[in-house]
Amino acid sequence: MAQQYSHIVLGLGATGLSVVRYLCAQGIVPLVMDSRAQPPGADSLATEFPQVELVTGGFDCRYLVQAQQIVISPGIACETPEVRVAFDMGIEVIGDVELFARAVAQTSAKVIGITGSNGKTTVTTLVGEMAKASGSSYAVGGNIGVPALDLLLEPKDLYVLELSSFQLETTYSLQCVAATCLNISEDHMDRYSDLESYRQAKLKLYEQSKMAVFNREDTLTLPNNPTNQQSFGLDAPEGDDWGVSGGMIVQGSSQIMPISDVALVGSHNLANIIAAMALTTAAGIKRECQIEVAKTFLGLAHRCEVVADIDGVTYVNDSKATNIGATVAAIDGLSEHLGELILIAGGDGKGADFKPLEPVLEKVSQLIVLGKDGDKIAGLKPEAIKVANMVEAVAKAHELATAGDIVILSPACSSLDMYPNFMARGDEFRSLVEALHGE
Repeated sequence: MAQQYSHIVLGLGATGLSVVRYLCAQGIVPLVMDSRAQPPGADSLATEFPQVELVTGGFDCRYLVQAQQIVISPGIACETPEVRVAFDMGIEVIGDVELFARAVAQTSAKVIGITGSNGKTTVTTLVGEMAKASGSSYAVGGNIGVPALDLLLEPKDLYVLELSSFQLETTYSLQCVAATCLNISEDHMDRYSDLESYRQAKLKLYEQSKMAVFNREDTLTLPNNPTNQQSFGLDAPEGDDWGVSGGMIVQGSSQIMPISDVALVGSHNLANIIAAMALTTAAGIKRECQIEVAKTFLGLAHRCEVVADIDGVTYVNDSKATNIGATVAAIDGLSEHLGELILIAGGDGKGADFKPLEPVLEKVSQLIVLGKDGDKIAGLKPEAIKVANMVEAVAKAHELATAGDIVILSPACSSLDMYPNFMARGDEFRSLVEALHGE
């Protein structure tokens, strides 16, 4: 060991590179360590920062115990033994979002924070679109798109951050003008000891916000301590809260717009619109900008995305539903549809208990399963059909569906048993559906 480093970056990839970029701009040359032999971003690191050393294949405690600060990737668990040693020695272990928070605290910029098990990318994007419509100087990033620290390369008046539970574990200093935890359902149980520890990681965001916006229809999202807060939901609200009354989106007694004017499909997406309105109101964005976006925003790829209508059958790509809660929300959101609902599900369940999926499967006329944990899901519904791959799944759904039906890919599982990511899974579904046009 030739050199002692004051700052160590654990985990490379896009986030690790953003941390190196930030630290080097402060005149700090860190050491980078990654457990992988060939971490993504290694070539970029060598080209952009030849002065920065990269140690691969593990974490060397000899370096860690001499550091002043360790900046850990959200993909590395804080309970990793080598990291735990550093914690126990009182060495500061933080994430990239904490570095971002400390930097933004020196400016007048506002931050909106968004977390939750499902819908956070949609809400983050909606908030960004509402900021755009208002003409605000804004940037969107964090857990999606641009890493938080890279947003600082072009300073803005408003930062909109999607935040995962992993990121929030090592974040303490965000000063959000408003923040939400949209919902809580079982996810990442391969990393957390139980649902409550996962929940508490999410709820840390409220402690770093002037206004906590919670989902009154999901008691798990309630703040631990009474604070400056508002709720949103799909029922009539009380006080100054947000909700739906008489076919209108309302805040308190103020009518905002008819729900029939909302472009997005599904009741869960209506809730997402209302949450985005609550957050942007707290940031001072005008109502007409919110309404404009609600009327025109058609959604994101792989999130209840309508990919085709073939012979009267609607095919929906919800590949981003990588946990049970997302699939429950999708099915509930489409449950008022008059036709049959054919669900394609399965993949890697990440250790989740699928039992909460059982009640909602009663709204599904036919279940088609595939992947590593397909059998576990099939066990929840008699006469479920097991297939080997997506080709067979789409073919079987096409065979079963008639005009007026919906075929939805909403896996309730991650894709990593069969695909590089959920996008690749959704892309194959889309291409197979589009090929049906030619038949």
